Amino acid sequence: IDDLAEVDYSLNSLPAVFRPFIDLDLKGIVYPSGNYTGPPYVASPFTIPDQSDSMLYLAFSEYFFQTSSFAYYTAGAFNITIAEETCSYFNISTEIFGSIIPEVAEYSVTPYPVMLKLMATEIPIISLEQDSFTVEIQGSMEVFAVLPDSTTQSLFTMNIAANTSIAPNIFDQKLMGSLCLNR
Repeated sequence: IDDLAEVDYSLNSLPAVFRPFIDLDLKGIVYPSGNYTGPPYVASPFTIPDQSDSMLYLAFSEYFFQTSSFAYYTAGAFNITIAEETCSYFNISTEIFGSIIPEVAEYSVTPYPVMLKLMATEIPIISLEQDSFTVEIQGSMEVFAVLPDSTTQSLFTMNIAANTSIAPNIFDQKLMGSLCLNR
């Protein structure tokens, strides 16, 4: 797939060949690149509703998304550092955090740029639902002040729990999605 993850797919059973169609039952598992350790999930069988008005049907199970989440979590893809350049683009500084958290204002009288370290602390959970899917992410964010000599000073750490729903749609021949933050 990319530098962080690989997909292994194999037939679960022999292809079923019928006059109007071929049914291929593939099992796809996503692994961290070079590490074929089994994921901590068990695949559940699922069926695709019978329809015959399209040329190709493709379905992805919750298992595929769970193994993808596991692979990217194991590879560290959910650990992100937002550096000074990005924070200055959004105008985030110790002054902003000082107006919200009084202890930061006491520590940092002079406004300094900040650096944010976001980390997933658990494997994100992906659940498929009717017409959408839900992603639950547990993580932490550490905020650092970037001092004039380019060293950093930790200001605070906070735990984050996010639950979002994503509803995919096809619009103008493009796959689009609407994102809703549930909590």
